[in-house]
Amino acid sequence: MPEAIHTENPAIRGLPPNVTFHDLIRRNKRRSALLMLGMGLLVVVVGMAATALVAVYAGFAGDGVNLAQSLVLGAVAAAIVAVLAGTWSFYGGSKAILALSGAKEIARKDDPQLYNVVEELAIAAGIPPPKVYLIDDTALNAFATGRDPQHAAVAITRGLRERLSRDELAGVLAHEVSHIRFYDVRFAMLMATMVGLIVFASDAALQMMRIHFWHGGGRRSSRRSSGDNKGAAILMIVVFVIALILMIIAPTLAMIIRMAVSREREYLADAGAVELTRYPQGLIGALEKLGSCREVLEVANRATSHLYIVNPMKSALKGQGHELNSAFRTHPPLHDRIARLHALMAPPAASEPRSPAMEKSRGRP
Repeated sequence: MPEAIHTENPAIRGLPPNVTFHDLIRRNKRRSALLMLGMGLLVVVVGMAATALVAVYAGFAGDGVNLAQSLVLGAVAAAIVAVLAGTWSFYGGSKAILALSGAKEIARKDDPQLYNVVEELAIAAGIPPPKVYLIDDTALNAFATGRDPQHAAVAITRGLRERLSRDELAGVLAHEVSHIRFYDVRFAMLMATMVGLIVFASDAALQMMRIHFWHGGGRRSSRRSSGDNKGAAILMIVVFVIALILMIIAPTLAMIIRMAVSREREYLADAGAVELTRYPQGLIGALEKLGSCREVLEVANRATSHLYIVNPMKSALKGQGHELNSAFRTHPPLHDRIARLHALMAPPAASEPRSPAMEKSRGRP
């Protein structure tokens, strides 16, 4: 059984002293299921709103019956698309992410020390060793992906591999192995898919409205809705306004939810890394080097940026860089992460040796 999470500063930790990492993993799975259910429902609501918006604006929903049919059609279509997209993401998302990131799988003979560190951390975490990938870029970064510990991979940049010491490398990889162990990788893939669907549906519906408006469709819609039944016309206007508001705020709301969850899970993965290595200074040193690096990871994009240990995008390096605290950031400030790492373990734990697997490997290449 893993030890309880200790700290001298409950305000930073925010967890009872008897909570173990197994408890956090179970809580992570429950929260993930609820969040994915909520995001799935939001996809359905957006699908309904998009269908209603287009139907009302184009004059296809002349009465309440036609409007109800449009709503049902939108809900069913959105649910089917969400299930299909989620299934694809579950089984093929990790391969797509690795391909988009330019990551190439490497064998043990290519980097024996890197393989040793990954295997030792996997043993300490009680999961199968993930596949190892290398991104040929001088920027400092790393990420993990996969649907579960049995189908997972870790990827690091060449710059990170070359510039970190062994203890710092172990800290970063322990962070990524913790994401796998906590099933964050599955959640991140599915959440990104749901957010993408919401953004796509909203943008598509609004774009159709713009096209229809510029071709004079709005005037035809107005004549149809202002005929014999003023009550139906008022209903159409109300539905139109509600649907329009949903189309505008849904993408932003989905992004804020995803980013807030991502920040929380970064803290938890940092804590998991400390548990695996028993050496918080390793991850602290790595985060300090990552924070001082101002090199943009060229292969990263907005769809994959939340997966990395620090935000790799150019926008994240402007101004205060990784120290900025914002609801629109996928990662918490580095100084806050480092402060929590200092506070996670009680003083006796800080002086304990590394895990047996890590200590045994000190003489390995």
